[in-house]
Amino acid sequence: MKSVFYLLDTAPYGSEKAFGALNAAAVSLSEMDVTLGLYGDGVYLAVAGQDSRKLGLPNLADILYAYGELRVLVHEPSLVERGLFGETFIETLELTDEEEFFETMESSDCVLSF
Repeated sequence: MKSVFYLLDTAPYGSEKAFGALNAAAVSLSEMDVTLGLYGDGVYLAVAGQDSRKLGLPNLADILYAYGELRVLVHEPSLVERGLFGETFIETLELTDEEEFFETMESSDCVLSF
């Protein structure tokens, strides 16, 4: 396998899915081309300035900053549907339209959904 696409379509806090997807993607970086796709509620991870201290959870955005080489695609229509398009986003992310998002996902050797 040469490339993997991790699809995160759940909110970053409230379950272990986002934490698991981020860690799996980070571990895979040395072995293959890795893309993390934020879709649906997963796009909430793209918002800059997250503060998860009151939740007693690690700040997942910090993981994105720590692994700057991780390619992260954000599905723009999901941002718009959630009223997030006017927010400030983490700088290292790539905003994509529907077509580019799914083309990238379909061209990967493996897709893992979280």
